[in-house]
Amino acid sequence: MVCSSLRTAYISADNLLADDVSATAAEAKKHLQNNQARLQLYDCVKKGWVLDGFPETREQALALQAVGITAKHYVVLEAPDTVLIERQMGKRIDPQTKEIYHTTFDFPTNPDVESRLVEPPEGCSETSTGERLMKWHRFSKGLERCYEKYSKSVNADQPKADIFAQVLTFLKSKPRSLAPHTPRVILLGPTGSGKGVQAALLASKYNLVNVSSGQLVKEAVANESKMGEAMKPYVERGMLVPDNQMVKLLDERLSQVDCTSRGWVLRGFPRTREQAENLSSCGHEANRVFFLDVPNDSVYERLTLRSLDVVTGQRYHSLYNPPRTVEIKDRGLQQPKDAEEEVRQRLSAFYAYAEEIADFCEDAQHVNADQDPHTVFECIESMLVNPTPKKLDLDE
Repeated sequence: MVCSSLRTAYISADNLLADDVSATAAEAKKHLQNNQARLQLYDCVKKGWVLDGFPETREQALALQAVGITAKHYVVLEAPDTVLIERQMGKRIDPQTKEIYHTTFDFPTNPDVESRLVEPPEGCSETSTGERLMKWHRFSKGLERCYEKYSKSVNADQPKADIFAQVLTFLKSKPRSLAPHTPRVILLGPTGSGKGVQAALLASKYNLVNVSSGQLVKEAVANESKMGEAMKPYVERGMLVPDNQMVKLLDERLSQVDCTSRGWVLRGFPRTREQAENLSSCGHEANRVFFLDVPNDSVYERLTLRSLDVVTGQRYHSLYNPPRTVEIKDRGLQQPKDAEEEVRQRLSAFYAYAEEIADFCEDAQHVNADQDPHTVFECIESMLVNPTPKKLDLDE
């Protein structure tokens, strides 16, 4: 599945080594040198390779490294011995297509294929499988020490799709760098996705400057600055501020010393690809972009059930934070922006340009924001402190 997805060359111990691999490092090295040509072919050099079932011992791993064959990732698929024995006993191979089937879990529906099935050459009896497992357990710790800096163990006692997803995520990961960097974060998502909450949490923990495009406009208008006076007519009419004015305002704020030295987290902008391009052309390119994904039903539930206490200014929610008394409930009002039709319009406005922004922000990462805010923050935090996943080019 990995080779099919990444379009890399598949190399097993059988097709890499012409003869049985000797347990000694010297003979293993000799075989590897004789068969090195396979790993130097165009498909391996250009697209990479996946090596299956080899090396089996620490000596063989060291011999691989000695002849210049080094892996970037080392994946160990682990499962209880009883599960592995059961799988091996039912394993069958189609000699014509080399496809692998199982008498219980994945039996072919085609009678012709069924008639061709044979047992694997290594045997499938409980005794032979047990012997191979004993050999694996004897040498596995030595192998792990050779590849411990870039290895990952994956539970193989689960559906194939889940195993593949975990392995692919690991293959896309990059080693963590110790070099310091200044976070420049953009949070994107529909209204009600929790951008404000996550921005506040990030700013609090990592001492980032919390920049809200809407708040900047309000401050500019309130301060009666030259830029604020130009924006005031649009704000009074409930219209969006023109892109050129908005980009100029953000350029001025993000260029200040606190943003350049501490980093920033921006929300509310950009809304379109053109805005993203204009912001990037000003030199304010984010090094992390997060899409907070929330179903529309959850957005309606979050926003349309909110109310505001006109006396205290406290916000309530009929499900998550209901008013404590009947008196508070009676004086609570719904803000116009939380009306269902208004929410629907804002959702439509976001999704009209969401795809083109995603195309521009190629390294953007998606976060499931339909869960507890602190759980969402943990997901964002892990993506922030770790390198962005590698973009796999599957078009070659």
